[in-house]
Amino acid sequence: MEPLLDAVRFDDRGLITAVVQDVHTGAVLMVAYMNAETLKQTLQTGRMTYWSRSRGRVWVKGETSGHVQWVRRVFIDCDGDALLFQVEQVGGIACHTGHASCFYRTWQDGRWVELERH
Repeated sequence: MEPLLDAVRFDDRGLITAVVQDVHTGAVLMVAYMNAETLKQTLQTGRMTYWSRSRGRVWVKGETSGHVQWVRRVFIDCDGDALLFQVEQVGGIACHTGHASCFYRTWQDGRWVELERH
């Protein structure tokens, strides 16, 4: 695990951006943040675990909703300052709003239009 962590460039707050993609469809499900602790926990358990900036605490995806994300592949970008996780999304809902993806709004005709819920 140390070689992976050695390649990661955390920002001045000790965080790295985590882009989460559905391993089956390629859809981007969400973007969140991780610190060294949550990255290690994710790699050890295989279950996506984040650092919640708004709550200031560790957040295990699905701990209350049951919509768990299981890691299938991990990628790092060329600068080492962003990670891409391909996951298996349990229940088909990644967003706390009940949508399949946090990217459920699209810019159309000069306004944001909400896509259908899952």
